[in-house]
Amino acid sequence: VLAPFSGRVVSLEEVPDPVFSEKMLGDGLALDPTEGVGVAPVTGKLTVFHSAGHAFAVQATDQISVLVHVGLDTVQMKGEGFTRLAEVGDEVVAGQEIVRFDLAAIAAAGYSPLSPVILPDLPADYQVEKTTASTVCAGQDVLLTVTWPD
Repeated sequence: VLAPFSGRVVSLEEVPDPVFSEKMLGDGLALDPTEGVGVAPVTGKLTVFHSAGHAFAVQATDQISVLVHVGLDTVQMKGEGFTRLAEVGDEVVAGQEIVRFDLAAIAAAGYSPLSPVILPDLPADYQVEKTTASTVCAGQDVLLTVTWPD
């Protein structure tokens, strides 16, 4: 799973939203983006893309989907500051631009740009290895690695 944003890596436990910090949606990491561009973290089908542009999911395999949430509570912005570059049903390639967003607009609206990257609904026997890097580059650096039993 490639980094969908360039920025600083933050553990999910540090995200000030219990839905993410308590891993209610699944395990993963968060990123504090330095640029307003979100890319596909894996090659697959875009299965979710909220109309406000603040969250999307890419299904890589039957078992592996990656949910990307741009900022916290940014759904309240109702799409302002977000530009969608793909649509649900599109086949996307890892690194392909999916959304552009205005970091200044997110800050001005009073929301955090901290962006969780989650692996929802992983089977219990799948293992998630997280990067140890402190910063990552969108579409280039590996953020999460998923392994499963043979």
